[in-house]
Amino acid sequence: MGGSKSASPVKYVYSMDAISVKGLSKNYGSVRALQNVSFNVGKGELFGLIGPDGAGKTTLFRLLATLINPDAGSATVNGFDISQDYLSIRRHIGYMPGKFSLYPDLTVEENLEFFAALFGSRVEDSYDLVAPVYRQIEPFKRRRAGKLSGGMKQKLALSCALIHRPSVLLLDEPTTGVDAVSRSEFWDMLDTLREKSITVLVSTPYMDEAGRCDRIALMSEGKILTVDAPSEILKRYDAPLMAVCARDMHALLQSVRSVPGVADCYPFGEYHHVVCGPDFSKAELENQHRDIEGFRAAAITPTIEDVFIKLMKK
Repeated sequence: MGGSKSASPVKYVYSMDAISVKGLSKNYGSVRALQNVSFNVGKGELFGLIGPDGAGKTTLFRLLATLINPDAGSATVNGFDISQDYLSIRRHIGYMPGKFSLYPDLTVEENLEFFAALFGSRVEDSYDLVAPVYRQIEPFKRRRAGKLSGGMKQKLALSCALIHRPSVLLLDEPTTGVDAVSRSEFWDMLDTLREKSITVLVSTPYMDEAGRCDRIALMSEGKILTVDAPSEILKRYDAPLMAVCARDMHALLQSVRSVPGVADCYPFGEYHHVVCGPDFSKAELENQHRDIEGFRAAAITPTIEDVFIKLMKK
């Protein structure tokens, strides 16, 4: 784990925060993976790190799980310092990395028993906690983990992360690569864990999952752009927004960007979103595009992704 970690006696520092991050930075050669990141996660909170690949989410999780050391800054988990008290932290957390990391040649049941044994526990000691998750895969308990579907692997990994009754869960992109139904079921399970006062820090590249969190941090290129409840972040979007479409979307993008009063226009699924400046006129927009085949325009409310794009361009 690196020679810089201390084995000195642990002193618990009381904090109302389950996780406290202050000025964390981490470089990999010339790549600045994390840049002066700071935020707190309250006890029992479901907190989301929202951002694309390369935002620094996995590096942050590896730091909090005491797998790597920071280059600058500090962080605590349940009051224990990530650089000094790593053994104590590992007893308090359940960590689910982004890549499936269980033993593919062991069965579902054997994986669960193995991870319980690692913490000196037994499956039956924590079965009440994992039951809402594990019951969904228990009929396949003798199937090898490597033969499970993506959604079932996800549920097994969460069961193994919970089997020692951690007070803090670190879940790195747990819904990536699984179907929409499994994604929804997984977030329902996180709601259940929150009701049991387990602190959950979860990352996702899916902006639509942000609304399932109590608070979120929007991340990009190793930096925190903003931290707050999703509803509060949306309230800060201070410009009218429209969605436009036409048969030739590429030509439409260039055309709308040239309309007076348009502050920005960017692709967004089947539409382009138009950020309206103070001099914007919907009538002028429609007049300039009345001969464009299939042109439509309508006012819309912003999403977390719209906020993210606006913050990225500041």
